Amino acid sequence: MEITAKMVSELRSRTGAGIMDCKKALGETNGNIDQAIQKLREEGLKASELKGSRAAKEGLIISYIHPGSRVGTLVELNCETDFVARTEQFQELGKDIAMQVAAAKPKYLSEEEVPAEDLEAEKAILKAQAQKEGKPEHIAERIVEGRISKFYSETCLLQQQYIRDTDKTVESLVKDAIAQLGENIVIKRFVLFVLGQ
Repeated sequence: MEITAKMVSELRSRTGAGIMDCKKALGETNGNIDQAIQKLREEGLKASELKGSRAAKEGLIISYIHPGSRVGTLVELNCETDFVARTEQFQELGKDIAMQVAAAKPKYLSEEEVPAEDLEAEKAILKAQAQKEGKPEHIAERIVEGRISKFYSETCLLQQQYIRDTDKTVESLVKDAIAQLGENIVIKRFVLFVLGQ
């Protein structure tokens, strides 16, 4: 099938990918736009994994104050260059993450940041709940593991469902931005302020 300039232009406007990447993806999918979008996304995610090891020392500190001025957040979002930090897409990502922190109130950035004593305390509570429900020991252990995953998805920012698209996690939102902007992007830290707390 012949790949026309119109097809390339449409794919480019829908994905933000480069002309040659769009042309290649359309060629590999026989001009199917939806399959080409999927292919570009997969390629972008592969590239984002490679970029994950590069140093991200530039970026911005982004603030969000919820209407009513009773809840506010600060997020440090890092990237590799000042050029990317100044793009509208990077700044929007930062605002979305700051809004996520205000809405979902995570306690930790990632699973790795959960202190061992907090995790053990949570496991003990979950095990006691499972035993109270009358579950045998071996089943209680599996229930605890499943519920710990839920604990992570509620308390760890990167594992939380993104508030504007619950099919995505915050981590996948960041990975999509890495694929589109072509640089490593890292949420370095965040702070949540709640009036009176």
